[in-house]
Amino acid sequence: MAQNFLSCDRDQSYLMPPSLRDWLAEGELAWCVLDVVAEMDLRAIFGDYRADGHGRAAHDPAMMTALLLYAYAVGERSSRGIERRCGVDVAFRVICANQQPDHATIARFRVRHEEALAGLFSQVLGLCARAGLVSLGVIALDGTKLAANAAGMATRSYEQIVKEILAEADAIDQAENGRFGELRGDELPPELSDPRSRRARLAEAKRQLEDEHQAELDAHREHLEARARREAEEGKKLRGRKPTAPSRQPVGKVNITDPDSRPVKTRQGFIQGYNAQAVTTADQIIVAAEVLVGGQDQGQLEPMIRHTITELQGAGIAAKLEVALADAGYWKGEQIQRLWAEGIQALVPPDSRDDGKTADHQRRGGIYEHMRRVLASDRGKELYRQRGQTIEPIFGQTKHNRRADRFQRRGLNACRSEWRLITATHNLLKYWKATTAAVA
Repeated sequence: MAQNFLSCDRDQSYLMPPSLRDWLAEGELAWCVLDVVAEMDLRAIFGDYRADGHGRAAHDPAMMTALLLYAYAVGERSSRGIERRCGVDVAFRVICANQQPDHATIARFRVRHEEALAGLFSQVLGLCARAGLVSLGVIALDGTKLAANAAGMATRSYEQIVKEILAEADAIDQAENGRFGELRGDELPPELSDPRSRRARLAEAKRQLEDEHQAELDAHREHLEARARREAEEGKKLRGRKPTAPSRQPVGKVNITDPDSRPVKTRQGFIQGYNAQAVTTADQIIVAAEVLVGGQDQGQLEPMIRHTITELQGAGIAAKLEVALADAGYWKGEQIQRLWAEGIQALVPPDSRDDGKTADHQRRGGIYEHMRRVLASDRGKELYRQRGQTIEPIFGQTKHNRRADRFQRRGLNACRSEWRLITATHNLLKYWKATTAAVA
C-alpha cells in the first residue's frame, strides 16, 4: 500500500479566482492595520495628488500607508527590504493586493509625505484612547540614543571644512585646466556640476557652523545687555564672573553626511546620532514622541510635558496629567516647581546614581530636600518604581525586537518623522494585541 500524503502540486491551476481573505487568519496584524487605515483621515496624503486623473497612475495612497505602517510594526524599515517582502511574505502581499511597488516608489512616498506620515501618530493615539487603552494617572518620560545614518568619521571642524573646500576647488580647477586647456569650460561634465556632490555638503556644513556661531554671539550679546539693565536698576555690579565671549570664529564640529546629528554618549561609548524622546502611560502607550539634537535630557522635562498635552489635545483626549516620572538627567528645579503649581506632580531624583556624590556633598536647599523626602516615602517609592516598568521596556522592544536602533533617513525633520512612525506602530501593536485578546 502506498504512503498517504497530502497533494503538493505547484502546477495546479485555480478553477476560481483566489481570495486574499483566505490567505491570512482573521486575527492577524495585517487585517488590523488595514482596518485602522480605512478609518484614518488621509486627506493630507490624497490631497498631494492631481485631482484630474492626468498622468501616470500612482499606487493607492491608502495601500502605501498601510504598507509602511505594517512594515514598521514588524521591524522592516528598509525600502528594499519592504519591496522584497512584498513578493515573498503573505501578509505583505495581502496588504498590497498582490501588487509589488519597487523600493524607489516606497522611498519617494515616505519622503513626499513626511509630515503627513508623522501626523499618523496622533490618529493612532486617538484610536488607542477610544479603545480605553490610555490612562493618564501616571506617565513616564525618558530619552534613548539612536544612531544617525552617518558615520562619526565624517565629522569635521570649521577649519577642516574650509581647508577641504579650498583643496577640492583647487583640485577641480587643475582637473579642468588639464581637460579643457584654454577653453571656457562650458562643456563641464555632469559629475563635476552635480549639486549633491561632496563639495555642496561641505559648503552646507560650513554654513551651519557659521549660523550656530552667530546664534551664540547673539545670545551672548543679549545676556550682556540684560545684565547691564539689571545692574542699572539695582545701582551696583552683579556678583560673579562676567560671561565669557564666544570665540571669534566657529570652533564646533559638524557631520558632513548628516549635519543635524551629533556625537551622543551611550553605555557603549559615543555614537553619531540623535536623542529620541518618548512619554508613555503606565500601560506603555506612547503619548508623545520627539527627536532632539544632542544627547542632554536636562531642560527637557517641561517641554516634553507641554508637548504631551498638545498631543493629547490633538488626539481628542481631555484627561489631565497627574504624576510625571523622569530620571535625574531631567532635573531642572524651576521647571519642576512650575509643573507642581499646575497640579502635575513631577518626580525627578535630584541626585544621579552615578554622579559620585556622597550624602555630605549633595545639593542642599528646599526643593532638593523636599524631593528626597517625597521619593523616600512609601507612596513616592511605589510611584517611582513604575518608571522601570513603563518607559525603559519600550526602548528595549523598539531597538532590539523591532531593530529600530538606527535612523534610515537623514536630517532632524526626517528623523523626527521616522521616530513618530516608529512610536505610532508601537501603539498600533498595543491596540492590535488588546483588541485581539478582547475578541478571544
